[in-house]
This record gives sequence, C-alpha cells and structure tokens, in this order.
Amino acid sequence: MPSVMLRRSESGRLLFYVAKKDLEATVETVEKDSDEEWGGEVVLEDGSSWYIDPISPPPSFPTTLKFKRA
Repeated sequence: MPSVMLRRSESGRLLFYVAKKDLEATVETVEKDSDEEWGGEVVLEDGSSWYIDPISPPPSFPTTLKFKRA
C-alpha cells in the first residue's frame, strides 16, 4: 500500500501524488465525501481507481494516507 500525498490545488481541486511511482493526478470522484466521512473508491483523471477505508472525521489537506489499488 503506497503512501499518497493529497493536497488542494490553487483552483481547489484535490491532487493525488505517489512519489515512488512518480504519479500526480487530479482526483475526479471520491465515493464518500461529506462532513462526516471521507474515502472509499477514489477515481483519478486518468481513469485509475484507488481505495482507502472511509475516515471519520474527514482529514484536513494536505495529508499523507495509505491507499491501495481498487
């Protein structure tokens, strides 16, 4: 499970970065994105899917979390 850095871009979009894979992409969708819970399946702009167990309360960004490929 790679460590993924998540941060907000200047436009407010969520950016997903995996250093070991030199992958940086914009997050298109997050399965659960509410004030109570964040996570589940995360789909990137390139169509790839990643998964993290939902987190409650949602994390503040920037943060680093462990994801796995969905």
